[in-house]
Amino acid sequence: MSNPSSPLPAGSLSVGRGLTYLVLAGFAWGTAGAAASLVFAVSDLGPLALSFWRCAGGLVLLLPVLALRARRRRPRPATVPWVSRVRRVLFTGVGLTVFQSAYFAAVEATGLAVGTVVTLGAGPVLIAVGARLTMGERLGRGGVLAVAGALAGLAVLVLGGGGAQVRPAGVALAVLSAAGYAAITLQTRWLGRDGGGDPLPTTAWAFAIGCAGLLPMAAAEGLVPHTAEPAGVLALLVYTAAVPTALAYALYFAGAAVVRAATVSVVMLLEPVSAAVIAVTLLGERLTPATVTGTLLLLTAVAALATAEARGAALRRRTPATA
Repeated sequence: MSNPSSPLPAGSLSVGRGLTYLVLAGFAWGTAGAAASLVFAVSDLGPLALSFWRCAGGLVLLLPVLALRARRRRPRPATVPWVSRVRRVLFTGVGLTVFQSAYFAAVEATGLAVGTVVTLGAGPVLIAVGARLTMGERLGRGGVLAVAGALAGLAVLVLGGGGAQVRPAGVALAVLSAAGYAAITLQTRWLGRDGGGDPLPTTAWAFAIGCAGLLPMAAAEGLVPHTAEPAGVLALLVYTAAVPTALAYALYFAGAAVVRAATVSVVMLLEPVSAAVIAVTLLGERLTPATVTGTLLLLTAVAALATAEARGAALRRRTPATA
């Protein structure tokens, strides 16, 4: 049983709980888009400034949690050299910064629909190839079909409204964003095979490095929003920092350490599903056949991969006992 003063201990997670964490993180990330659209509607805050405040707020919220845990836990000797720990947090922080900033730049260059499809669509492909080359993880025929179904659902869901314009520069930025996401996912999974690491310090350090990387661009864009509704904007910023940032990334890093990398990438495609549900139910957008079809395809693919992941984990647990 895990220590209650040590939430989200990656090394002790079961695959089932890791999948649950990833599903929750995916749905939480989907709410960030709705919150951002509301911020943009009532203020002049730009996407890079919002991303900076998102990282900064997430860091501020995680620091007291880490301090409280440090007081409750007995000090333990470090099992990983400090050079490796520094290299890990730097890699994660830079990957997170590239992922977020390149995605926003892609959206600005080629539009939300194309930027989202290319970023989220290229991610599972890059991750599946990287996991096969670096860790020997195989998808199998069923896994390949599930990934293909997920990508088809993503394309239908996001591009179903039509009117998208493809610009090469924006596509290149979206692929760069996907590469950043793939890199941090593969590193998290690689380290998780040896027991992982504590996801909360990793998340906090990633936010700190993300803040440093985003600050110059955010300052040039304008850090302080001008708005007639300061209380509403502040509430949205606090929510964005708390739920789809501090909580969601901690859940993501914990789950990604114990679940196969390709499965992680497909489960996280729940983000546009939750965004579409919020758009229809809360923002008054029209429910279209493309929304229904894309959502069903994505949910089916995620469920298929999650079931296969859980069965594989159960089989691996039984095999040593049988032997």
